[in-house]
Amino acid sequence: MGLRELEVRNFRLFDHLVVRPDPDAITVFVSANGTGKTSVLEAVFALATASSFRTGTAGDMIRNGSDLAEVHGVLFHHERRVSLDLTLTRGTRTTKRMLVNGQRPRSRADLSEALPITIFTPEGVDVVRGGPEARRSFFSILMTDVKLQAGELIERYARVLSQRNAVLRSWRGERPSLQQRDEIAVWSTDLAHLGEDLVHSRMELLDALEPRVAQSYRRLAGQTAHVGLEYVPSWSGVLFDALEQTLEDDRVRGFTTVGPHRDDVRILLDERDARHQASQGEQRSLALAIRLAGDELVRERRGVDPLVLLDDVFSELDPGRGERLLSLLPPGQTLVTTASPIPSGLHPAVTIDLTDMA
Repeated sequence: MGLRELEVRNFRLFDHLVVRPDPDAITVFVSANGTGKTSVLEAVFALATASSFRTGTAGDMIRNGSDLAEVHGVLFHHERRVSLDLTLTRGTRTTKRMLVNGQRPRSRADLSEALPITIFTPEGVDVVRGGPEARRSFFSILMTDVKLQAGELIERYARVLSQRNAVLRSWRGERPSLQQRDEIAVWSTDLAHLGEDLVHSRMELLDALEPRVAQSYRRLAGQTAHVGLEYVPSWSGVLFDALEQTLEDDRVRGFTTVGPHRDDVRILLDERDARHQASQGEQRSLALAIRLAGDELVRERRGVDPLVLLDDVFSELDPGRGERLLSLLPPGQTLVTTASPIPSGLHPAVTIDLTDMA
């Protein structure tokens, strides 16, 4: 698999840009800070996920003064050509239109099937030191990349959660009638069934990932350490019972307060909670190790090579860790950005200077 061409219009700083990276090896994008290097990787990420790794507001990706941004990519799976198109339209709210070979994807899984991706960014350390939402988002994307069917489960759970929350909001904090209680019980039943399946899938992922993270961390940090991934649910016992027990609180708040959408993953380093007790260097190494392990798992389980993105990562690493990361990078297509001199151990097949292209 390899991305052969990326074209953007009115995306971030770029009026129009076309780049053709090497589909099988390393391509480096160089230029000074603030000239759009990260935006190129963001455009690729957007094709793979219909979202951004820099912002939760889609309108931020549209060039100032424009109401429409377009991202187009062409890649090949062996001999099969795949075309990806994303259109962002600014209005009362920004709308997104995604196409895979001219067809709307049915789910996130369709995008993952077309363009699995592994990304390393300086902000990626948030998977370790950030809040639960950062970890839930990361592991949801990874779970879909590892097992495409998981994407449908995640989206079904999100739809039922949205419906249950809509019913709770419609009560406006007032006590529900018997009919309203029956209605919420239906949504609670569906949410509980899907939620239990989602937790099971998440725990399966963590079980498979944990030894791989430990190995990657040892090789990256150059030291032996015990790494653990511990699932932390937001409830105890049976999920349906927990939903019933928290219904009064949910009524007052207007949303569902327990379930997989509120759960967390505790990352442990030598039995310490890495979020609060690891050093910055340890946190960064763990974040990189988690991504390397996830990339390895996708390759093993699906037999595909995810596209690897590295956004100015080496400026955040000491020389030793930087060299070890280079030695651990998987084979296949890798896109790298840097404002600094290219690391000596990095041997790009293509170097693209983005200076004056914005």
